[in-house]
Amino acid sequence: MSTKSMAASTRVSAGKVTESELLKQYGCGPVQFAGTDNGLYERHLIFDNVTDLKVAGAREQFEAFARSVRDVLSQRWIRTEDTYHRANPKRIYYLSMEFLIGRSLANNITNLLLDDLAKQAAGQKHIDLPGLLEQEPDAGLGNGGLGRLAACFLDSMATMQLPAMGYGLRYEYGIFKQSIRDGWQYEQPDNWLRRPDPWEVARLQDMVEVRLNCSFEIHGGSLRVIAGQPASLLGIPFDRPVVGHGGKTINTLRLWVAAAPDYFNFQRFSSGDFVGAFAETLTAESLTRVLYPDDTTSMGQGLRFIQEYFLVACSLADLVRRFQSSNTDWNTLPEKVAIQLNDTHPSMAVPELMRILLDEAHLGWDQAWNITQKTLAYTNHTLLPEALEKWPLVWFEKMLPRLLEIILEINRRLLDDVRAQFAGDEGRVARMSIVEEGTVRKIRMANLAIVGSHSTNGVAAIHSGLLRTMTVKDFAEMFPERFNNKTNGVTPRRWLLLANPMLANTITKSIGDGWTTDFAQVGKLKPLADDKGFRETFLKAKRAAKAQFADWLKSTSGQTVDPDSIFDCQVKRIHEYKRQLLNALRIVVLYNRLRTNPGVDMEPRTFFFAGKAAPAYRLAKVIIKFINNLASTIDGDPAMRGRLKVLFLPDYCVSLAERLIPASDVSNQISTAGYEASGTSNMKFMMNGALTIGTRDGATIEMAEEAGEENFFLFGLTAQQVADSRSWYNPHWHYDNDAETREALDLIFSDHFSRYEPGVFAPLRDTLLNRGDYYMHLADLRSYLEADQRLCDLYADQHGWARKAILNVAGSGKFSSDRTIAEYAADIWKAKPCPVQ
Repeated sequence: MSTKSMAASTRVSAGKVTESELLKQYGCGPVQFAGTDNGLYERHLIFDNVTDLKVAGAREQFEAFARSVRDVLSQRWIRTEDTYHRANPKRIYYLSMEFLIGRSLANNITNLLLDDLAKQAAGQKHIDLPGLLEQEPDAGLGNGGLGRLAACFLDSMATMQLPAMGYGLRYEYGIFKQSIRDGWQYEQPDNWLRRPDPWEVARLQDMVEVRLNCSFEIHGGSLRVIAGQPASLLGIPFDRPVVGHGGKTINTLRLWVAAAPDYFNFQRFSSGDFVGAFAETLTAESLTRVLYPDDTTSMGQGLRFIQEYFLVACSLADLVRRFQSSNTDWNTLPEKVAIQLNDTHPSMAVPELMRILLDEAHLGWDQAWNITQKTLAYTNHTLLPEALEKWPLVWFEKMLPRLLEIILEINRRLLDDVRAQFAGDEGRVARMSIVEEGTVRKIRMANLAIVGSHSTNGVAAIHSGLLRTMTVKDFAEMFPERFNNKTNGVTPRRWLLLANPMLANTITKSIGDGWTTDFAQVGKLKPLADDKGFRETFLKAKRAAKAQFADWLKSTSGQTVDPDSIFDCQVKRIHEYKRQLLNALRIVVLYNRLRTNPGVDMEPRTFFFAGKAAPAYRLAKVIIKFINNLASTIDGDPAMRGRLKVLFLPDYCVSLAERLIPASDVSNQISTAGYEASGTSNMKFMMNGALTIGTRDGATIEMAEEAGEENFFLFGLTAQQVADSRSWYNPHWHYDNDAETREALDLIFSDHFSRYEPGVFAPLRDTLLNRGDYYMHLADLRSYLEADQRLCDLYADQHGWARKAILNVAGSGKFSSDRTIAEYAADIWKAKPCPVQ
């Protein structure tokens, strides 16, 4: 099926059912939902929480309300799985270490088309529905774009009625809860599962045993892997519903928890060793406590290594069981199963699937290898060499010896083929080898994923091109047919319909509601960019979103912002290549301009930053500290009031993004060109009417092509220019020859922003001047400032600004995850919708 026909099929299969039809299917109307003492809500409040209706707290109300919504979808959830079992379609299994799903209640209500019913039920019971929604924590199952993309993909697959399932780990504490003290990031446990989660269902009957050639112990307060001591872990699945828009299909996200085979050692307990009696249970459960343990230590790396194998082993055992329940011929596995590896983390699926086919199905090597390659597909999300995982070979040897045997045989055959095709090119042989030779021999997981799959895709046109021509050039030359591009997308249901109801209503009144499942229809807004009345309505929706965010910020943090100022945002993981430091340097220059000439004409600006730094990433933490010190210095200067304000919003998460992105005027996508694989926050900002100031990097290039470069504020070096200037670039030239750059840096290094902490920003001097400014902040600063001036000049003309913003929304149709998934389904998975009757 072509991508075009797949998209057309999506529009048909995702057709809406009315609220009354949906409730009739489930035997549940408004009265049954919450209207009488026999309603779902009351029953859950009384029988689940054992709470008097009159004294129920907000948390109890949330749990009862959420379980009531789950009751509405439960029968369709069961029916979806039953349909897949009976129809035996080709099923998609999406393996990812992250699923950044955010909160579920409001999203499920929206996708089930129950908004009016939920409001009616809340009104009848005098429930503060917005307050009730705040009781749900963001699920601690991811960190950044990788996990949010996976969540959007699951939403699209369910909406498009594709038979799909997500597999991940049920982290008890997520990555961490970020707080700011004296400007520094502090990490605390994110115990999001402290209270019962009303969405998840434990499936003990589907428990999986994972056998390892190692065991675990807690030593000095840390989990330590003991190699050479065979042990078993139990993988306990917890299922969460993934509701397709319209409520027709309810797919499943299955998350695994690690447990010990026995709860505790009875003999040790009886003898008085109460702590030791639970040691095995504690160590086993620690495996899935946190996302991305600290990998600066060998113990943290070992835990991450076993986490990845645990995810793969549990998931493959589970999907093979599903396959065998309806199929007997192993040769049909690629016809019935598509496994997508979301980055290198699940790459051990290659040798693990081979192990199952060789050792359990007793197939020959060639047959097993053919099945494995046709079943697996791999998505690459990075061009950064340090992000292409490599694990010490000795770890496989000691902990997963059978997998190592298989990997070495895969590698032997691969290198034989390389030598046959490129005789005498031993440099190529060394680069393509799955085993990296050196003082410590390592397994290159990206190489393994490429060799063991039939498809390797990048996530933006520029990224896929650089992947083929630079990062894994040798593989692309040997297997050109395996490489393709699938530009990322985000779900408009979550990021526009739910997050920005004022703009969503404006769009629906103008072009109808078909855009919710066929986002290309927002292209109909293009002519309206020249309609004065529509521009005014658009500006009112944006102003309302800004005011709403300002009110929320004041009520939750006490911070005051002016909704009539330019809301200028950069929200993403803190990393040098994403260049939050470049944004901060821009603000220092603007600050200096106002200090030097207080009468200069400048639009009032509010700059928002948000994002987490990896706990061991020292320089990223210094950048957070600098942003916060910059904010406090500007706040303390009376001359800046009403003109410049900087805020770092702690603990960035999906629910914060859902508030901030609709309110934003400006989206900063300023990574060093050639380093951002795609970006998805850029797409969310675009579809919510923010204008992008950014480099020609990632998906921003394609976004500008869709909306017109004249409607973007592009600046800076291209990826080719960055690569070409590596040998001669000298940041001191910009320091010596650009007065504003020099003055900004001198101000920072004079401790103006750290008067009580002299020298604290010395690492910034090191990275920008002493160590060569690898990410070329100073090379792009002047161009950034010029683009910023163009931005401010346009903002003074509100109708001119609105016109470009509307054209951005109109041009965002390509960047729906529905389009991306249609391409995956047609080009890689060869999977079709399986409607639930």
